Amino acid sequence: MKKLPYTPNSRITSCLRQLWLRSRERAKAIKDADRRCVRCGIKASTAKGREVKLEVHHSPPIEWTGLRELIRERLLNVPQEPLCKDCHAKAHKELS
Repeated sequence: MKKLPYTPNSRITSCLRQLWLRSRERAKAIKDADRRCVRCGIKASTAKGREVKLEVHHSPPIEWTGLRELIRERLLNVPQEPLCKDCHAKAHKELS
């Protein structure tokens, strides 16, 4: 299979989801709720046959399309030029 010349949307979404799933903010939300569902009170469990996974609800819901477009616009589709570490630092100083 030939690789696309750009990062696919599915890859961007996957990376953003992984960032969220491993984030300190998500872990804190679960810890603050004592690892329980805030609606019914069921506790998270990994016991075989009695697994209960907690998800963190966003209100308003996450707009994945908007996030992907922002990443593509601000990070992936900007002019890029490979620079050594020293020249890269100088380039940023010139912008200041």
